[in-house]
Amino acid sequence: MQIKQVSVNGLFGIFDHVIPLNMDERITIIHGPNGFGKTAILRMLNGLFNSRSSVFSSIPFNNFRVEFDDDSRVEVIKTSDKSGKKNPGECINLEFHKPDSESKTFPLEEMKVSPDKDFPLSILDDIIPGLERVAGKTWVYLPTGETLSFNEVIDRFEDILPFKKKLQNEPEWLEKLKNDIHVRLIESQRLLNFEPIRSSRRNSGSSSMVPTVSSYSNELAKRIESKLAEYGTTSQSLDSTFPVRVVRQQSPHLTDEKLRKQLEKIEETRSRLIEIGLLDNNKNSDDQILPEFIDENTRNILSVYVEDVENKLMVFDEIANKIELFRRIINNKFAYSYKEMNFSKEKGFVFKTNYPSSSNIDTLSPTDLSSGEQHELVLLYELLFKVKPNSLVLIDEPELSLHVGWQVQFLKDLQEITKLANLDILMATHSPDIIQDRWDLTVELKGERK
Repeated sequence: MQIKQVSVNGLFGIFDHVIPLNMDERITIIHGPNGFGKTAILRMLNGLFNSRSSVFSSIPFNNFRVEFDDDSRVEVIKTSDKSGKKNPGECINLEFHKPDSESKTFPLEEMKVSPDKDFPLSILDDIIPGLERVAGKTWVYLPTGETLSFNEVIDRFEDILPFKKKLQNEPEWLEKLKNDIHVRLIESQRLLNFEPIRSSRRNSGSSSMVPTVSSYSNELAKRIESKLAEYGTTSQSLDSTFPVRVVRQQSPHLTDEKLRKQLEKIEETRSRLIEIGLLDNNKNSDDQILPEFIDENTRNILSVYVEDVENKLMVFDEIANKIELFRRIINNKFAYSYKEMNFSKEKGFVFKTNYPSSSNIDTLSPTDLSSGEQHELVLLYELLFKVKPNSLVLIDEPELSLHVGWQVQFLKDLQEITKLANLDILMATHSPDIIQDRWDLTVELKGERK
């Protein structure tokens, strides 16, 4: 099931917007002046599918609707509460409509967030830098001056909390909807990331703000190490049964020429994996076999060998494709500043300078990159490595800190990424340089309702 249209009525008490998603090319761009609600729409869409319901209390609107390709729809409806029990006098209901079925309604306020029983609320301000508790379930976030309720704190900082957010009384239809539809928001502020600090306190800990590029570099190193461990396990399993399978192998229907081509292809794959940092360059590797003469016995052995090596190297297929595209896009952009990115299992990202007037090559830390370079690196990494296939990715202001040349190329790069990672994109931008000549992908947010 896919989202085909998003609409909102009475946004900020002023605007009505309808946004049909481009189902064919999988990229939809919304544009319009500041204050028309681009970011608010992305936040509400993210809030609905990622259990961040506090966003619907903080943004003024009347009706927020999401329609799906099976003609079902879900609506968030905000109305005045005339009972006098609520303050500031609003009720927010969820409604689910499906063709030929009875509509289902659920009050949003009945979905409560509950932490684990052993988690004391008083340590939230210890875990989250800049958060100060001012009342029983009220905090002030000092960096922005915002006053936040418990639900708002959990929504905002759930990624770094030592417990998994649990929703009480969540209707079954909403839970199923969230399992079917995956949405990820990439916000405009993406250069800093929370990272937990280990603590001896039971069920607690603290966190610090770290540069996102450093966090993602370490994460990629762990991803590579994980794939190498999987490669090792696969190799060990195949190697332990290799003699038995050779003995049992019937005469393969492979010509000498086909075997040589398969062996050459294996060598090309190994060279590719070495180049992008996934395998070490071992000159004495047994994988480098290109015999000039192949007799019947050799053909038997090599046919099993070829199949084994292909299965071993197949472990790297997905991560190798993503790393290759990642490196190509980044190096095309960083070439103007004479920087080059590679990868290693120890460090993740590896940056070096290649100034034409100097013979010295300096190694750079990810944090030595400019803010624009870091923004681009973080955005591309999120799209390629942190989003599930078939997700709808929401991108707010991709042009942030990017010079015009990068903005011009951005949409073409994004199209390659959506094909490889199998994603749909809903993007909000002010930049005509991002759009280029693809106005057919855009939806303009216009002025006040008539």
